[in-house]
Amino acid sequence: MNPVIERVRAARYAMARVSLTPLLVRAGIFLTTLVGLALAYPSEALFGRLLLALVVVALLPAVGPRRVWPTFAALVTVGGWLVATDGYGRPIALWRLLAVAAMLYLTHTLCALAAVLPYDAVVDPDVIARWLARAGAVLLGTFVLGVLLLEAGGSGGDAGSQVATVAGLLVAVAVTALLGWLLRRR
Repeated sequence: MNPVIERVRAARYAMARVSLTPLLVRAGIFLTTLVGLALAYPSEALFGRLLLALVVVALLPAVGPRRVWPTFAALVTVGGWLVATDGYGRPIALWRLLAVAAMLYLTHTLCALAAVLPYDAVVDPDVIARWLARAGAVLLGTFVLGVLLLEAGGSGGDAGSQVATVAGLLVAVAVTALLGWLLRRR
């Protein structure tokens, strides 16, 4: 039999078996990536071909969450943030920074979930709800800790940024050490 016909039949069979939950998770990946890109890029740049390119960038991690596309989309988002702040002179607003960070994290965690869900998986809604609740708790803790560290650094300026940067680096080193210890313990 013709290999092209076999592949078409296999694809048609796979499409008939797709369940709703993995598709909703992938739709969530697309939406969080697109919102993150829209928040990161300057509004002046979100017209024409760039908007179409950003939609394609947001679609890539939804289609291939196990591949390099989530990292690519995160780098494009960070690049947009840098273009907006350096190229367009947009001031750094805490709410926008936290929102972009939240969208990056949600995209990352939804890609991790989608990577382990087959297309035809039947998933209890409680699994998705617990996954999203855990992601919400991580985001809430991060936001509270981030704002507290910024406030502890003073009224702003270079001294406040340095204190927050050093504290963030210490937390990152501590988490890395903890994860390394847990891996060796296994």
